[in-house]
Amino acid sequence: MDVFKTHGAFSWNELLTGDPERAAGFYAGLFGWSVEAQEIAGGTYRVVKTADGTAVGGIMGIPPDSPPGMPPHWGSYVTVDSVDDAIAKAEALGGTVIVPPMDIPGVGRMAVLRDPTGAAVNVMSYEPM
Repeated sequence: MDVFKTHGAFSWNELLTGDPERAAGFYAGLFGWSVEAQEIAGGTYRVVKTADGTAVGGIMGIPPDSPPGMPPHWGSYVTVDSVDDAIAKAEALGGTVIVPPMDIPGVGRMAVLRDPTGAAVNVMSYEPM
């Protein structure tokens, strides 16, 4: 199964933290991940890969426009066929949009949703790889 193409599959995990370099070192030591730093708008994004080279997530700094006091946290992405359709369906089911849809060049389109119980989840439709 290609998690980047399968609607409903968890496909990416991302850590937002105040000290991305320290976190990358910790998780590399803990899980044996390799870390590849990439410069993106807003700073450095660290792609983490398993021992076989499979990219499984990323580590980045907490964005400056985040709510004050936001703690470090892991977020999961779920692949969807259409971010806009997923938003409409989530809202019909009682969910809300936390971060409106945005296009990430070279990656795809994403948004952050909150379910009716208060939990957040990221949805992503990926560009062809």
